[in-house]
Amino acid sequence: MRKQILKGFTMLALIVVVAFITAVASANGQSSRMVVADIPFDFSVGSKALTAGEYTVKAVTANGDALAISNQQSNKAAIRLTLSIEAGRAPKQAKLVFHRYGQRYFLSEVWSADGRRGRQLLKSREEQAIESQLAALPSKSELASSAYEIVEIVAMVR
Repeated sequence: MRKQILKGFTMLALIVVVAFITAVASANGQSSRMVVADIPFDFSVGSKALTAGEYTVKAVTANGDALAISNQQSNKAAIRLTLSIEAGRAPKQAKLVFHRYGQRYFLSEVWSADGRRGRQLLKSREEQAIESQLAALPSKSELASSAYEIVEIVAMVR
């Protein structure tokens, strides 16, 4: 009985490993197109804090649902789930869109300028909490109006 359980567990582990290797190979075989941008400020992707610098953004899944954001110089990277979004007009150039709350920046959207479709990153708990705090402020107060801004950084597609 014990050997049967051990054999079953070994087979399950082997299947998981093969599935993982297949997924990694599939992700690496995706289009080599990536968005590259020089970001002049520190920012967050999900719960991961990243420093200013040159970043590449590329899909790590076949349908683009997950993006990898990485900096070669600092070896810092983050992976975040995304949703497909559509613009009214196709953007003229690739860009990264950030939400700024005070001095905090959160990566929000990635556009590659190859059509009207872009990717919107899911908001982190931290960004949602900041949004809630701002929503509680009176809308006409100076603090409420100056605390939030949308910042766009022009990028290149490689």
